[in-house]
Amino acid sequence: MEKKPHFVRREFLPREVPSISLALLLAAVLLLNALLYLYLNKFYNSLGRVETDPGLCPFGHFKFGAVKNCSPWLSCEAINREVRKLKCVGEGAVKKVFLSEWKEKKVVLSQLTNPELKEDFLHGLKMLKALQSKYVVRLLGYCEQQFTILTEYHPLGSLRGLNETLHIPKYKGMNTWHRRLMLAIDYVSVIRYLHSSPLGTLVMCDSNDLDKVLSQYLLTTDFHVLVNDLDALPLVNRSAGRLVKCGHRELRGEFVAPEQRWPYGEDVPFEDDLMPPYDEKTDIWKIPDVSNFFLGHVEGSDIVRLHLFDIHAACKKKDPAERPSAQEVLDIYRKVLTLLIREAAMPSTREML
Repeated sequence: MEKKPHFVRREFLPREVPSISLALLLAAVLLLNALLYLYLNKFYNSLGRVETDPGLCPFGHFKFGAVKNCSPWLSCEAINREVRKLKCVGEGAVKKVFLSEWKEKKVVLSQLTNPELKEDFLHGLKMLKALQSKYVVRLLGYCEQQFTILTEYHPLGSLRGLNETLHIPKYKGMNTWHRRLMLAIDYVSVIRYLHSSPLGTLVMCDSNDLDKVLSQYLLTTDFHVLVNDLDALPLVNRSAGRLVKCGHRELRGEFVAPEQRWPYGEDVPFEDDLMPPYDEKTDIWKIPDVSNFFLGHVEGSDIVRLHLFDIHAACKKKDPAERPSAQEVLDIYRKVLTLLIREAAMPSTREML
C-alpha cells in the first residue's frame, strides 16, 4: 500500500522567525525593563528608606563639593576670620542674606536683621542643626552670639526662579514633564520628612501663598529640591494635645487651608485667642497648588495632572481628617511617575516587536 506524503501544517506561524532573533528580542525587552527599574530606583528607594544621606557627616560636621573629609561646623571665630561677604542677595522679615566666600568657595551668610525676631532666628538654627539630611540645605557653621548662620550656596537660588531657569539654554533639556514631576516628588518628600522628622511632626508655617512657599526652597544644580528656611516650623504633638497656629494674624485666601481661616465670619472681629489651632494637614491642602506650579505647561504635563486628579481632590477635602498623609501622596506620585515612564517606553518596545 502506497504511503501518502505527510505534510506539517503551519497556518499558526505565517512566517519563520529564526530562534536567534527571538532570543535577541527577548533579551532586548528584558534589558529595557531592567534599565527602567534602575532608572526609577536611582531617584527613589523603597518605602522606609533611610532619610539621611549616606554621605552625610556625623552631627556637628559637614563636607561639600569634591572634599572627602568632614570638617566641624565653623565657630564664631572661624566665621569672623575666614568668611568674606561679597554682596547682599536677599532680605526677609527675620534675616539678611549675603553671598560670601570661604576658602575660595561660595557660601551663604545669614544674619538677623530684626532683634525682636531673634527667637524665630534661633528656632530656625535649631531646626537646621537637628534636621540635617538629604532634604535640608547643608549647614556649614553658626554663631549664636552674633546671630549668624553659614550654609551651602546653590547658584540657581529659590524655586521662585524655576521657570526662568528652565528657559536658560543650558537647562532647556530639563524642561520636560518628567523632570518637573520629579521636582514635585522632591517637594512632597520634604513635606513627608518634616511630618515624620526626628523631632516629631513639624508644620511648614511660612506658606501663606505660593510665592512664599517657593521662597522657602532651593533648586540644586542637579535639579533637586532642598528646604532652606526653617524659621517657622512648629511641632504638632497629638498625644499631648498640642496643635499649632501659623502666626497671630488672620490668614485669608484660597491658598491657605480652610481651618487656617477665621471661622466666625466677617461680623466677628479676628482675635488670636479665639482662633482654633490645627495640625500638619494644612501642608497637604497646599500640595496640589505647589505641584501645579512645578508641572507648568510643557508637553505631557496635562496628562500628569489627569493622573494626579484623584489624589489632589483628596488633598482639598475640607475636613483635614479626610485628607491623605504626605506619605500617601508621595506613594501616588511615585506610582504615576513609574506608570508614565513605562507608557513612554512602550512605543520603543512595540517597534522592536
